[in-house]
Amino acid sequence: MSTFDHPKLVQNINENLMTLRKAQPDAMQAFGQLARSAMGEGAISTKHKELMALAIGITQHCSGCIGFHVKALLKLGCTRQELEEMLSVCVYMGGGPALMYSAEALKAWDTMAAP
Repeated sequence: MSTFDHPKLVQNINENLMTLRKAQPDAMQAFGQLARSAMGEGAISTKHKELMALAIGITQHCSGCIGFHVKALLKLGCTRQELEEMLSVCVYMGGGPALMYSAEALKAWDTMAAP
């Protein structure tokens, strides 16, 4: 299981991407627009889209994704029960590796949800 400090990881990723944003502004703006378009409210709520994004991040073993999407889910009012149910689907579909990253997601949740 990872011992990442997810708030710091998210901050570091944002800082490290600043040079890419400057070097490749069109591509980075396009990626941002894709994210806004894909994640906006529609037939599927933004919260459910964020749960799906976190599930994909977990099954793809992406610690940065875990940090960003847990942060978004907390802002959207996701409950721990909703998170835990989604994690059970990750484990069902992704097996043992998804279980390890589910533990990381729970740690990120607990860290980022703390006052």
